[in-house]
Amino acid sequence: MNSSTRSWWSVVGAVLAGVAVVTGAFGAHGLPAWLQDIYGSQTKMVHGEEVLAWKKYLGDFQTAAEYQMYHALGLVALGLATNLRCTKSRSIAAWSLLLGTLLFSGSLYVLVLTGQTWLGMITPIGGLLFIVGWLAFAFAVCPCGGGTCPVSDE
Repeated sequence: MNSSTRSWWSVVGAVLAGVAVVTGAFGAHGLPAWLQDIYGSQTKMVHGEEVLAWKKYLGDFQTAAEYQMYHALGLVALGLATNLRCTKSRSIAAWSLLLGTLLFSGSLYVLVLTGQTWLGMITPIGGLLFIVGWLAFAFAVCPCGGGTCPVSDE
């Protein structure tokens, strides 16, 4: 993977991190009143406990922003990493973290803002991609690999 490709992942990660700050700020300041207007005193069952729907959705939105930030920082780190054992693993890690962010955080954002609860079925796919991404990242930086890659880097 050439240096411009590595830099590209840092740029993508930095942009996602900036957007995470914006969504987090919106979630903290603009979203609570809006959700209260929409859901009023409606409740949802969460772990066997009845909670106000707007509070549950606000928590979901904040979780999406947090996870977006964590994985954006992972992309920045991938872009900055220069001594990787397996560049194919870096590519798998980067794409998995990016797609995981879009599916996990994106589905939660849209679910909260639109009320389309079926989007909750997409969220775990994003979570699975996060796991794949971090495992591929670990493989790419692991000194135990002996400098070899099980899949050709070509």
